[in-house]
Amino acid sequence: MQLIVGLLTIDLFIPTSSSLKEKRLVIKSIKDKIHHKFNVSIAEVDFQDKWQRAQLAVVQVGNDYAFIEKNMNTIFNMIESVFTVEIVKHSFEFL
Repeated sequence: MQLIVGLLTIDLFIPTSSSLKEKRLVIKSIKDKIHHKFNVSIAEVDFQDKWQRAQLAVVQVGNDYAFIEKNMNTIFNMIESVFTVEIVKHSFEFL
């Protein structure tokens, strides 16, 4: 059996946020939709005290490199096109 872990890290700028409360609503919306649609683990891992910045980490475990990479690309594209955030930086790697 082969265990593959894919990690997608995304730094976000949230231009519509003017408070931590507004930021939390945006981040919660992203996390809930991504988690339920793709069955991945997703968490805010940095910039918790900044009201217009966030870093999200998305992790998926599986046994097929192509499937995990396809899902991570779809998640990235969804965040980029659906939500009112700007992607500042991102990285994807297999662990």
